[in-house]
Amino acid sequence: METEISLLDMFTRLGVAAGLALVLGLERELRGKPAGLRSHMLVSLGAAAFLIVGMEILFATAEGDPSARIDPTRIVEGVIGGIGFLGAGSIIRSGTSVHGITTGATIWLAGAIGIAAGVNNFPLAAMVTLMALLIMTVLGAIERTLPSHRDEE
Repeated sequence: METEISLLDMFTRLGVAAGLALVLGLERELRGKPAGLRSHMLVSLGAAAFLIVGMEILFATAEGDPSARIDPTRIVEGVIGGIGFLGAGSIIRSGTSVHGITTGATIWLAGAIGIAAGVNNFPLAAMVTLMALLIMTVLGAIERTLPSHRDEE
């Protein structure tokens, strides 16, 4: 069992988290949405950092008192809840119109990318980023051409 994460590995995980979230944030930035590059990158970076800290605590306690061990899935739950709160804050209702749903979803997804990068699952983080970008761009373009489309992004 791995007993620590090297500084280079930490930096790589954090860099991948921030770099992949940059892609989603750039799409939001180019569309003039309030949560753009920095927001998405910070959410993903934070999620990765929380996971790395949790893994470090797990490794540190693995050799000590078994009752001091932590469950990393509880960290994931906390991160998801916190990011969900941020994403929900980006959704605005004005009369019958709702704005910010896509931005809220991408903020939440940036957290998932950070979690994947934080646990060193770069292929998953990259696939999620690619699929999200395709959904946001290709399907977004199709959605905007539909006559029944209301600007709910």
